Amino acid sequence: NQFPSMDRTKSMAVPLIQQYRVGRYILEQKLKKTKRYPLVLMLEPLFRCNLACAGCGKIDYPSEILNKRLSYEDCMKAVDECGAPMVSIAGGEPLIHKEMRQIVEGYIERKKFVYLCTNAILLDKHMDSYEPSKYLTFSIHLDGDRERHDASVCRTGVYDKCIAVIKKALGRGFRVTVNCTLFQGETAEEVGQFMDNMMDLGVEGVTISPGYSYERAPKQDVFLKKTGSKQLFRDIFKVGKGKKWRFNQSTLYLDFLAGNQTYHCTPWGNPTRNVFGWQKPCYLLVGEGYAKTFKELINDTEWEKYGTGINPKCADCMVHSGYEATAVDDTFVNPLKALKVFLKGPKLKGSMAPEVPFYYDEEPENKPQLVQKLTTPNKGSSKQRVA
Repeated sequence: NQFPSMDRTKSMAVPLIQQYRVGRYILEQKLKKTKRYPLVLMLEPLFRCNLACAGCGKIDYPSEILNKRLSYEDCMKAVDECGAPMVSIAGGEPLIHKEMRQIVEGYIERKKFVYLCTNAILLDKHMDSYEPSKYLTFSIHLDGDRERHDASVCRTGVYDKCIAVIKKALGRGFRVTVNCTLFQGETAEEVGQFMDNMMDLGVEGVTISPGYSYERAPKQDVFLKKTGSKQLFRDIFKVGKGKKWRFNQSTLYLDFLAGNQTYHCTPWGNPTRNVFGWQKPCYLLVGEGYAKTFKELINDTEWEKYGTGINPKCADCMVHSGYEATAVDDTFVNPLKALKVFLKGPKLKGSMAPEVPFYYDEEPENKPQLVQKLTTPNKGSSKQRVA
């Protein structure tokens, strides 16, 4: 059940200078006894994209919303407000934004570690606008091999374009990672081959997690359920035994994916700023409201109403944007446990860790019911009947 070669190597996917500065930041928060602090600012400066992926929950807004942009000043204010040491710039497709180069440069000047998330279609065109830096990483969206990824993004030829652009960016000295979301129908062997291919390419690491069922996503039958996710990751790690796979994630988060940790999510660890404001409570849930400032987000969000076991919308979520911060915090609290998993790898057989307690029925007591309006002929008044 051990694959130390894989696990020892994957921790080096993140450069030591980044590990040191992020670790120092967390220690400072601990010493200040800050209850809720961010690790990564999730910035969505636009929702407009040049793809229409089946599992995306960001692209079905009306044109007036898709045409909105956060300005350079908005983006700088967001990171200054929250103080996170890392920024993940997503969207939409960030490279559509006309001020993206200035936004990235502004973050680098502040010594923030920037992950520019892109589907890579426009990266070849815009690569000359950027300089290689320890603070800048191109995070390329790739959801598996050619057939799997092209089906995921609903366009043929995108996978091959991504591979060509990754090679070019690496050749120019850029930091490059891959962001991979797993959906229904994946096999451990298929994902294992994908990981082998990414390591052969020479990417810094792979961020991998099960897909979250965005309410606004056009296809809802592609998302993994929790028990299936855990078994899939155990099977993937079995395939990876002895291989030098590099993950851009913490050891304990990978152990959580394999079903060996009982975690609540930490939604404030990756706060989201987008064209509507600061999104409550996290990057993944929509329709829960927005705050005008980061301080308002932290102080006024009813955090106790969200999370697995508390809110049905969160039931199957295991996404890194919610649980990576939990795993990192656990590493600081229980360093010996983290070291043990680092040395031995996740447990791949036997019982899984128990789920967090659930405080609601699987089926809500008061199911939504159809309300019909009836007109009373005698008085012309309206009444309501529950169908």
